[in-house]
Amino acid sequence: MKEILNHLFEHKSLTKQQAREVLVNIASGRYNQNQIASFLTVYMMRSITVDELEGFRNALLDLCHRVDLDAYNPIDLCGTGGDGKDTFNISTLSSFVVAANGVHVAKHGNYGVSSSCGSSNVLEALGISFTTDTDALERSIDKYNICFLHAPLFHPAMKSVGPIRKELGVKTFFNMLGPMVNPAFPKRQMVGVFSLELARMYGYLYQQQPDVRYSIIHTLDGYDEVSLTSPFKVITDQRESLLDAEALGLPRLQHEQIKGGASVAEAAEIFLEVLKGNGTTAQTAVVSANSGMALQCARPELELQEAVALAKETLESGKAYALFNKLINDKKAVEA
Repeated sequence: MKEILNHLFEHKSLTKQQAREVLVNIASGRYNQNQIASFLTVYMMRSITVDELEGFRNALLDLCHRVDLDAYNPIDLCGTGGDGKDTFNISTLSSFVVAANGVHVAKHGNYGVSSSCGSSNVLEALGISFTTDTDALERSIDKYNICFLHAPLFHPAMKSVGPIRKELGVKTFFNMLGPMVNPAFPKRQMVGVFSLELARMYGYLYQQQPDVRYSIIHTLDGYDEVSLTSPFKVITDQRESLLDAEALGLPRLQHEQIKGGASVAEAAEIFLEVLKGNGTTAQTAVVSANSGMALQCARPELELQEAVALAKETLESGKAYALFNKLINDKKAVEA
């Protein structure tokens, strides 16, 4: 690691192979915590290169505990985090809306690192438990159209740096990797990223996977999701476009309207209220926007406003909550 750090301190970048090797060594415990923290810090001070990002991604995918859900052709809705906006759990809520529309979802997530409450925090608080058991994951996606892949269980490297990331409390390049390293290797992905630069990198890397249908989202005022607070960039396998709330048939929002809870308990409360169809107009709109974008990614025959309207109806009618409730109640019955 000493040689790698000196190399980086001289403002040089890593090759794809070097980046891969560093991540493999982190996962195998070859470096101490101070070395890993120093390595992570470099990428808070300068931009990552495409080769470095690809090398890190390849290492995580090579090392991960893969789960085969190909028979379900699932979609993942996942953001990088690291945008510093502390919104409520929009992509996780959207996952239930998408699943309630009959689209299979393999939701990749983690505990919050640079935010107060990640998807895994809120799901765990609401009674969802995480597993690597393929049979259990298949049963979940088969019966409820959704299953949950808690990143540290599938990625040894993520698990080993988790405590360091938590202590640092700021975004690192692991935020950049999360959406790209779903251990189910889904062929449909809607990913949110915290910068336009990263959106371009993602687009370049996804272009190398012609069998993947993708939508990369970045809202220009800094969100890693469709926030409806300003225009947002969409890069797909078909086109690149700049859209706004009006294009979705939805209102323009203010930052304060989509803030999350200050604690996991508050985040879980917001989650349930929105899922029950009792969210504010703004909360319902932003979940409908992201759900609609994901539905169109999964079903490109849908017009965008049609997909958003379908998502909104699913949320307000209680269909998404009914699916969630069935999942939770069935789990309780099994455990009883």
